[in-house]
Amino acid sequence: MVQFGDAISKNLHQQVFSFTRYLLDHPHDDVRNIHPAYNSVMVSLNSTSTLTSISEYVLSSIDSIKNLESILPRTVEVPVMYGGENGPDLDKVSKNAGLSSSEVIKRHSEAEYLVYFIGFSIGFPYLGGMDLSIATPRLDSPRKSVPKGSIGIAGDQTGIYPLSSPGGWNLIGRTEMDIFNVDDPEQSALQMGDRVKFIPMEVH
Repeated sequence: MVQFGDAISKNLHQQVFSFTRYLLDHPHDDVRNIHPAYNSVMVSLNSTSTLTSISEYVLSSIDSIKNLESILPRTVEVPVMYGGENGPDLDKVSKNAGLSSSEVIKRHSEAEYLVYFIGFSIGFPYLGGMDLSIATPRLDSPRKSVPKGSIGIAGDQTGIYPLSSPGGWNLIGRTEMDIFNVDDPEQSALQMGDRVKFIPMEVH
């Protein structure tokens, strides 16, 4: 585990992003998988790896990213149908925030979000930048199945379900945009480091 700090911030994300990009561009035979998170990168090794060889690789990689140029982020617009059957928990989020449904939609869609990383659930983008006034605790009892494209809130985070799966986030809307390419994840609509704007298509 390579830890860049304890907080969740854009500065730490840039370090995580640069380090991850460097590892992907300069692969090592002993590295099996790379798992970026908010402020750290988990490097999974092959069973035959030696700590000495991989330590040298990681340390030299950390040193190398200091000279990398920042990549201008993409901004991806995601059309959203808010409320109704697409967002069955919108009223709950509104009540929790003490706001009208239309105000929750306004605050959710006006923010610009940063894709901190993809995963731990396959293809799930973890987004930062949500207005804290609409933060809402997770559901007490997770749903057994959440429709693909559902957009939810859990605590102070918002995210998009790339596939139909169980989940405990409060669902406020849904997009028909296919955000995850199962066959070729690197060609998915959303990537680590992207900016996201939600575009309301239907308001309730």
